Amino acid sequence: MLNDLKVKFKQANALFKLIYINLGVFVFFKILATFSFLIQSPSFSAASIFGIPVNLAELIFKPWTLVTYMFTHEDLFHILSNLLYLYFAGQIFLQYFTEKKLYSIYAMGGLLGGLSYLLAFNFFPAFTNIANSSLIGASASVMAILFALATYVPNYKINLFFLGNIPIKYLAIVFVVMDVINIPNGNSGGHIAHLGGALTGVVFTYKWKRGTDITLALEGYLEAVVKLFKKKNLKTVHRRPKSDDTFREEKVIHNDRINTILDKISKSGYESLTEKEKEYLFKNSKKN
Repeated sequence: MLNDLKVKFKQANALFKLIYINLGVFVFFKILATFSFLIQSPSFSAASIFGIPVNLAELIFKPWTLVTYMFTHEDLFHILSNLLYLYFAGQIFLQYFTEKKLYSIYAMGGLLGGLSYLLAFNFFPAFTNIANSSLIGASASVMAILFALATYVPNYKINLFFLGNIPIKYLAIVFVVMDVINIPNGNSGGHIAHLGGALTGVVFTYKWKRGTDITLALEGYLEAVVKLFKKKNLKTVHRRPKSDDTFREEKVIHNDRINTILDKISKSGYESLTEKEKEYLFKNSKKN
């Protein structure tokens, strides 16, 4: 069974891998909670281990929580609602961006959402007497994905029950207004983190449309971490060197593609390029 799950995880796309990780963390902590109950050990919570503590002094000894919190849920309704939004937003996101970008925006939205929570709770007088709060949940990451979309394709229609087809920009506006007005009404940290995630998505798309990718540094870090974990399974593979004819053929294909993209820019402007063309041009400009 475990092998089947491993194979299924490896074959999944980026969206489903994020969903599986969230579900795996949730089930893991629920099983631990059950064992804790059976042996009557001191109670614990996922938030106490994987959640971002509001106290900065405590955060120093739990730096991993800046990452783990965005995959952690304690309540069934909380994880189901977050994963439902992640699924629908992620499906649309992958129509316009790559899987690598989905990972990057999820992570960056989560990080900046967590930092927004820490800044607000440590500097606003309204939260002065709150000492034991902690933040968990994928909401900030999901908001980053949703707002990246709402900024990139604001008129993309979402079919909502009883309301019909609604442009995604209006859905995003409703979400952000609800978060702002509900800050005084409970779960203040969550609402503030949502706003940090939403801002991340807006800035990403704003910069992306102007030819700048703000996720590149984070992508490089994520790739380094993945390579570090893959080193255990490394094996030597001897490849036949490319022949001169193959090398020349690949170079001609590459140059033709670059020239086609540049011609398209000269005729219709940079904005006429598809996302794959932009990414191809961006990557190859770095190599030159």
